[in-house]
Amino acid sequence: MISTAHGISLPELLAATRQAGEVILEVYARDFEVEYKGDDSPLTEADQKGNAVLMEFLRGSYPEIPIISEENKAIDYSERKDWERFWLVDPLDGTKEFIKKNGEFTVNVALIENGVPVLGVVYRPTTETFHLGAVGEGAWRIEGDSWTLLESQAHYQTLDKVTVVASRSHLTPEVEQFVEDLKSAGKEVEFLSAGSSLKLCLVAEGKADVYPRFGPTMEWDTGAAHAVALAAGRQVNSRETGEALAYNKENLLNPYFIVE
Repeated sequence: MISTAHGISLPELLAATRQAGEVILEVYARDFEVEYKGDDSPLTEADQKGNAVLMEFLRGSYPEIPIISEENKAIDYSERKDWERFWLVDPLDGTKEFIKKNGEFTVNVALIENGVPVLGVVYRPTTETFHLGAVGEGAWRIEGDSWTLLESQAHYQTLDKVTVVASRSHLTPEVEQFVEDLKSAGKEVEFLSAGSSLKLCLVAEGKADVYPRFGPTMEWDTGAAHAVALAAGRQVNSRETGEALAYNKENLLNPYFIVE
């Protein structure tokens, strides 16, 4: 257990993330309306209420660190291109899972330094479970007062049996082909399904060996869980180039990637 990382108070950050989860659960427990943004992605009252909690904490406690959030107004690249350090926030990742009421949604806060996620919190309100990653310090699964250290696992290409995790809502033909290629290489494949950023956390924990994401995601969808994966000794690399995902690009859309 550590109390600070990269100049950030972890107890305060965890508490704010939990508070955002609590206001999200208040909406989750009742009927709510679903709106749709310009890109046809769903938006609920919970997204906005969770965002308000996180913005109040981050702006109040760290006013010198700028913020990119899915639910805030887009910031022009000319304004943010020279940011060396910023918060990247997705107050409710897995809105589709939230609407389906399957419990697989998360609150996500990441600290990005020079394009790399160095600190990340992923909080699942329905189970009160945190995944915390601080690059250079470690990664943990936190349940109550129990901190379980997440340690580096074998690379999936070295294994005879490979557990592949993919999305409940975004399964693509490319992922199906990825699985078939593993089988053709003589590997036994087990398929694990999960929602939201929990998929990256499953690889960080070693419950899954690889997560191929060959569909669209935005930087705020991955930043926090990417930090957890990195801190646990994993990599999140572009499918096309093999290079690590970079953050604060002019276009905040991620390339297809593999968590390995």
